Amino acid sequence: MSQPPSKSSPPFPAGDGVPATQPRERFWPYAALSEEPSPEELAALDPDLHAALFGVPPGPFSITLVFPPFAGDEHARAVELARASRDYRLVGQAEQARHRATFHSTDAEALRDLFAIVGRLDACEVLIDGRSVPHARELWLPLVWFLLPR
Repeated sequence: MSQPPSKSSPPFPAGDGVPATQPRERFWPYAALSEEPSPEELAALDPDLHAALFGVPPGPFSITLVFPPFAGDEHARAVELARASRDYRLVGQAEQARHRATFHSTDAEALRDLFAIVGRLDACEVLIDGRSVPHARELWLPLVWFLLPR
């Protein structure tokens, strides 16, 4: 059995009493992170978390169409219309890629034009204020169509 160290033993191993290395004042190797999130990080937040952190944004509600890339001649036109929306993002990669185009109620005509192309896709989602709500396709979109000038 080893003997417990005596109370008079030095705190450092034998030698000059100074350790070979000293702890750095900066502990984390990536300590230079910015304190504020980037606009891309804020845009990627869940709508509920964004509302809890920053409050509900004022203004009209938004309608977002989320659709995957698809084969066909209309894909280029759909991406062109999506990029012309108020907020366009391409999320994911390869087969998981999704186009997200956000419109306000004042953009009803552009929304209708894009939905005419991508609405036939089973993977097309309609989000109201960034959230999936029941009957978004069957109820909310036809209500927005009433805003179209005749």
